[in-house]
Order: sequence, then C-alpha cells, then structure tokens
Amino acid sequence: MKKDINFIDSRYPSIPDLREKARKTIPKFAFEYLDGGCNDEVNLRRNTERIRKVELKPNYLVPYQKPEIKTTLFGHCYDAPFGISPVGLQGLMWPKAPEILAQAAFDHNIPFVLSTVTTASIERISEITEGNAWFQLYHPAEEKVTEDLLKRAAVSGYEVLVILADVPSFGYRPRDIKNGLSMPPKKSLKNMLQVMKRPEWAFKTLLNGTPNFETLKPYMPKNLDLNQLAKFMDTTFSGRLDEEKIKRLRTLWKGKLVLKGVESIQDVEKAYKLGLDGVIISNHGGRQIDVGQATIDSLKTIAPLYKDKLKIMMDSGIRGGADVARVLSQGADFTFMGRSFMYGVAALGSEGGNHTIAMIKKQLNQIMEQLSCSKIGELHKTRVK
Repeated sequence: MKKDINFIDSRYPSIPDLREKARKTIPKFAFEYLDGGCNDEVNLRRNTERIRKVELKPNYLVPYQKPEIKTTLFGHCYDAPFGISPVGLQGLMWPKAPEILAQAAFDHNIPFVLSTVTTASIERISEITEGNAWFQLYHPAEEKVTEDLLKRAAVSGYEVLVILADVPSFGYRPRDIKNGLSMPPKKSLKNMLQVMKRPEWAFKTLLNGTPNFETLKPYMPKNLDLNQLAKFMDTTFSGRLDEEKIKRLRTLWKGKLVLKGVESIQDVEKAYKLGLDGVIISNHGGRQIDVGQATIDSLKTIAPLYKDKLKIMMDSGIRGGADVARVLSQGADFTFMGRSFMYGVAALGSEGGNHTIAMIKKQLNQIMEQLSCSKIGELHKTRVK
C-alpha cells in the first residue's frame, strides 16, 4: 500500500509541537546543536520575532479562485514556494536525516539543499532525488578538491550550486562548547548519560552506525581520530569568500549559481555584477552572527532593488506556512527552512519529512484562502503599509 505523503499527524500540528517532541526524543547535546545560536542568541530569536511583525490584510469580497502555490524557480516548477535548507551533521540529530528529508522533498517536489558537511554523500542524495537536489559548497582550500566536488555534483545531475558568504569563521556557540560539540567533538560522561536517556535514538544510531562526513570521505585520510579530524577540517576549508573565488566558481560551474548568507545591498550588487543567478538572504539561522539585523529587514531593503535582476530568496527564522506568506509578501521569490524540517525528523523519524512539508503546505494554503490570493505573486498586494 502506497504511503500518503500528505498525511499530517494530528498530535503535532505546528513547528513548536515538533520542536518540543524533538527535545524529548533526542539527546540534549544533539537538540542543542540543532536548536542553538551563536553568542547570546539574540539574532536567533530576532529573526522570527521580526517576521511575525509583518501584517497582511485580507480582502474577502472579491472574485476568487482556489489558491495555487506552485512556484517556478530556475526553470523548474516546484509544488510549493519553500525548500529545505542545508544543515550540517544532520545524522547526528537523527540517523539518515538527510536521506529522509531528500526523499520527502522529492516526493513533494520541493528543493532539498545538500550541505558539504552533512552525513550523506552527493551521489546518494542524487540517487534519491533523481538529480533534482541542490548542492551547497563549503570552500575547500585546495583548488583540486573544489574542482572534484563540483565535478561530482555536475555528474550527479545537480543543477544549482549554493556558495556561502557567512562563514569566514565558525560561530561562537556556547551551548555546543558546553556539550563538547566544538572541534574536535568530545565524548563525555555527561553526553553518554544523555544518550542513555534516549533509548530510541541510541538504538537507531547503533543500527545505522556513527554518522560521518560522507561527501568528504574521498579527501580524508583513513582512520582519523578526533584530533586529526579537527586539523583536517581546519586545513581543508577556507571559509572566507571573496570576488576572485566567486569568479572562479562562476567559470567552473555551468549551472545556476546562488550566493547564500548575504544581508547587505553591497554584497547583492557584487553578486549581480559577477553573474550570479540568485541570492539567499540569511544569517545562518542566527548561528553565525549575533549583532546583525533580522533577515526580514534585510529582505525589505534588498528586494525592491534586485527582484527583477536575480532571484531573491530568504531563510532564517521561518517557522511555518504563515511565516512563508509573510516573507513572500515582502518580495522574496522563494523561501527555505532548516530547523523546522529537522525538528520534524527528530520528532517523527522517517515520517517527519513528509509530515512537516504537508503541514506547512496546508498552513500556507489556508493563509492564501483567507487573504483571497489565488497566486503566490499576489501576496505583496496584502501588505499593510
């Protein structure tokens, strides 16, 4: 019997419900890695708080047709105007999490973005999505590693490459430091006790094996211990992006090229002049910088200037269908979520991806009905000035 991908578990009808279930299901160190931000976590909270300040006005007594939330992006018609953001170490939070989410994204025809440092390989995600995933590149220090990663992505059918602007350094995350999830990660008695309190997670992890950086395996020396892993990561990646690196990537990559992590008009202008196809306005979900503005405020200044020049997308702080509508009303062409989908998988395992996507689609459709918007492109008309 074929599963119903639109089934919604009535026990968890919202992202906060999934988050609370996830908190009770996975070990504290894994949950706090997923849930936490950097420094004092100001931007982590502010992202969502500022999105929720957006007000939209319903207009009921007008001719109206049922809403259509399908959205065309880079020549592909997706079934919804949102996708799944890249998240590192997904298998730490739930075994096979990237595979679960990639399959759900494929089933629902929305984009899944694979992180270089997550726990599934370029090739495996391509198999699941029939090449319809996106690849997010961390910046290797060695040119030959960059070239090989891009070659693997191209051969595997990926058509969209996402490059990161907001990782010149790793965020200072107090929760991860306390939990030993800095580099190198540390096993501690405290963490082992947390695992013992989460037997389902422990059993599934044991069954599936220790999560690894599957995409990076070809470049890693065999039998690395934790201290050697830290050195490998430090020497293999050069996080700061500049114009020369982007020019080289634009030459190497023949598909669509997207810059993620921008929040200033100056950076978007450079992306446009360098021939990029889109930007994702993002502050890494509050995990990289704590002193900047909320992403929705950056969107409000950037979208009016660049909406007709390149695709304007946004992530960070979006927690459901109502937030998707709010963000799209401010000029975004598309939206992405990371934590929201990971809460779903951490809460419901293999069913979490489909549940979360179906729930957000239903929420967005209901908002569209209330606003009398038949198409996503009409949401901007409902903005309260």
